[in-house]
Amino acid sequence: MIELKNVTKYYKTTKQHKKEKNDRISGKYFKGVDDISFTCQPGRVFGLLGPNGAGKTTTLRMISTILKPTSGTISVLGFDTTRQASEVRNHLGFLTGNTGLYDRLTAEEMVKYYADLYGMDKATYRQRRDKLFHLLGMEEFANRRNGKLSDGMKQKVSIARTMIHDPQVIVFDEPTEGLDVMTSRSIINLIRLCRDEGKTVIFSTHRMGEVGQLCDDLAIIHNGRLFYNGTYKDFLSGMKTETLEDEFIRLTGEEA
Repeated sequence: MIELKNVTKYYKTTKQHKKEKNDRISGKYFKGVDDISFTCQPGRVFGLLGPNGAGKTTTLRMISTILKPTSGTISVLGFDTTRQASEVRNHLGFLTGNTGLYDRLTAEEMVKYYADLYGMDKATYRQRRDKLFHLLGMEEFANRRNGKLSDGMKQKVSIARTMIHDPQVIVFDEPTEGLDVMTSRSIINLIRLCRDEGKTVIFSTHRMGEVGQLCDDLAIIHNGRLFYNGTYKDFLSGMKTETLEDEFIRLTGEEA
């Protein structure tokens, strides 16, 4: 389970912030996330929906212990992300759109490197590797260097390294951004499998279609603030417009 309570994150204000988002500036600081609270339950997919710059990535990086909240608390499986960051990382997988792979390593060498970091024994590694490589269709390029892979192949390698230690909590930050249809489908199927295995899954997106395909629960974030937090079923039943896009605009007060 993931639980956020009254989480706020400030950054030092940059010239770019002053040009683009004046309403989120307070003195010398820019408010990336503004007093948000929500809970992600095991066996369910929690979608964080919002446009670019809404605060999605900042939120997921705080959950993943990469960033510390300025105020409020975040817990993952009962571990505080600030005081017990190592315990959180042991049980969490974090996938971003930035693959950050070592070009000279092969796909399998990259995944094995991460397995070694988690102290996995050979038998467990081989079992997990075979399962993930089959699910993602990686067998044909497992021994090719990462520098020679397509963007879709690289993203699959990133997924495999994220999942190799069988984490109970998985954070996906815009996992299908810029990918072809087949690779996006592989990722969506994997997210569904994680849910079916009882894992806690949170993913961010700005694509309305992915929300309908995957989400059990939904939070809408815009300008660092939450405008909706509840089940996707309740969101649909409470809609006062005809489309998800129009309902997002209505809730956030943005003009079409």
